[in-house]
Amino acid sequence: MANLSIRVADDLLARFDAAAGNQGGRAPTLRRLMDQVAATAPAPVGRLPTRPSKLTVRLAAEDSAGLAREAAAMGLTPNGWAAALIRHRLHGRPTFRPPDGVALLAIQGEVRRIGVNVNQIARALNTAVMEGKVLDLEVAYLADLQAELRAHMSTLREAFEGNLAYWAVEL
Repeated sequence: MANLSIRVADDLLARFDAAAGNQGGRAPTLRRLMDQVAATAPAPVGRLPTRPSKLTVRLAAEDSAGLAREAAAMGLTPNGWAAALIRHRLHGRPTFRPPDGVALLAIQGEVRRIGVNVNQIARALNTAVMEGKVLDLEVAYLADLQAELRAHMSTLREAFEGNLAYWAVEL
């Protein structure tokens, strides 16, 4: 069952409570009003959209301050930080700080660029008859790209290992 939360002016709520008091209280009266309005609405077409489940956690002041501190250090909201921790524990998925995510996208772009270059060199080597210096230059360039690719892959591996270590929970 869904939970509805609304904000209303104090005087409106006081008048509604006075009227609802004779009809079983606030919640039953609101449900009846919603049923009446919904009865005139057309039936929904297709599946109803699914909404993320809501989780409420009550923390002691010290724990809440620790959560806020950790979330701020990661550049996340406390809810985002808690959700990232839960996703890691359930699915092993990492969550990166926003600047780290941007850096990882840049590395992905570089790896893609190197892959395109390697593909072009491989095609050239397969289709052209190259002799002597031209072939040596292409092979040397290919070796340079291989070294660059290894460096980027090592950086990615370190980023993921560091991230997974951060979210790991010691029991």
